[in-house]
Amino acid sequence: MQLEGIHHVTAVSGNASRNVAFYTRVLGMRLTKKTVNQDDTSAYHLFYGDELGRPGTDLTFFEWADIGSNRPGAGSISTIALGVTGQDALSWWVERFNNFNISHDGIQTRGPEARLVLPFRDPEGQRFELVDDAGKIESTPWKRSPVPVEMAIHGFYAVRLTLRRLESSARFLTETLGFRLRPGSAYQMPHQTTVSVFEVGPGGPGAEVHIEIDPELPFHRFVGIGGVHHVAFRTPNDEEHRQWRELIARVNPTITPVIDRFYFRSIYFREPGGVLFELATDGPGFAIDEDAATLGERLSLPPFLEPQRTAIEAQLRPITQVDLPTSA
Repeated sequence: MQLEGIHHVTAVSGNASRNVAFYTRVLGMRLTKKTVNQDDTSAYHLFYGDELGRPGTDLTFFEWADIGSNRPGAGSISTIALGVTGQDALSWWVERFNNFNISHDGIQTRGPEARLVLPFRDPEGQRFELVDDAGKIESTPWKRSPVPVEMAIHGFYAVRLTLRRLESSARFLTETLGFRLRPGSAYQMPHQTTVSVFEVGPGGPGAEVHIEIDPELPFHRFVGIGGVHHVAFRTPNDEEHRQWRELIARVNPTITPVIDRFYFRSIYFREPGGVLFELATDGPGFAIDEDAATLGERLSLPPFLEPQRTAIEAQLRPITQVDLPTSA
């Protein structure tokens, strides 16, 4: 029984129309599912990924327009890392970000592995990095993407957690979830905090969790616009998913029952540092209620919400075309 890497990462936006414009027209990701937060049907839940919306490529957002801005702190997912291939691709993205007035820190070389990294922020302040994945992340590029195939974002490289202390979280990752600390991979951030690299399953791009330790930070108690709500890790099927729940429940009382999200099954729990984790099944997938060719083109609702479609649609703001600022 083994986790297979990152399934999806869910963040918070305050404006669905601008969110769609940035992630599809600037980052070139496909809107693969337009649905609602099943626990708060007044909010969109938007999924972006590759052509097929496969696990490992799905960056998702809840739209909560009135929640306020995120408050960074310890016990949070502070950065989402996405994979591209090669220095030429990173240089191309620097030029693209400049053209669209996107805040970035330039290409950096980080850690003993001399990993090439381009930190940037989306228009709402969400922190990202593009990382050279050496072509190791499998994906199917979106055919209608405005980004050339050789420059395309492939999926998740890693997430970085910012915590006050390492020990209890490291123990939970390694002894319960089956992660391993990669020897010799620790690195320092520009502000001198230390980051340890953990990996699971096959390891490497798509299966890494980086933990940054900053004991002086206040504890993070609020996820707002520009913040990350949770990270999900992959399990291949329902049977292993149930086994994981039984295993985690022995040591972690925060775990939920198995929840049927229709597109996958989920369990949620907080790791010892306070970050919300999810384990999600790979299937059934987004094509269960839409043709693969038209993913994301209509509001999809799971069967138990379908009888409420009229009321749900009435409280959602239409997603409209918006202009993107450019330097031209």
